[in-house]
Amino acid sequence: MSGYPAGKMGPDPRVKSAALWGVVGCLSFLVLVQGYALLVEPLVTITRALGLAVLVGFGAGTGAYLLEPRLAAWAVDRGTGNESRKG
Repeated sequence: MSGYPAGKMGPDPRVKSAALWGVVGCLSFLVLVQGYALLVEPLVTITRALGLAVLVGFGAGTGAYLLEPRLAAWAVDRGTGNESRKG
C-alpha cells in the first residue's frame, strides 16, 4: 500500500499540513536571520543559515504532525465546554 487513502490521489491532509508548517518554519527562520543581519550584523553565513533553516523547518513539520491530533482534541473539548480535562 502506498499510504494513500483508498480512491484518493495525493498526500494525506495531515502530512500536507505538516509539510506546509515545515515550509513556514523554514522561511520564517530565514526572514529572522536576514532581518538580524540587516539591523545588527550577520550571525552566520548564508550556507549555515540555510542548513539551520532546514533543521528548523523539519522540527516545525515534525512538531505539527505530532501535536495536531492533541490540539484538535483540545479544541473540540474547549468548544463543547468540557472542563473535565484541565492542563
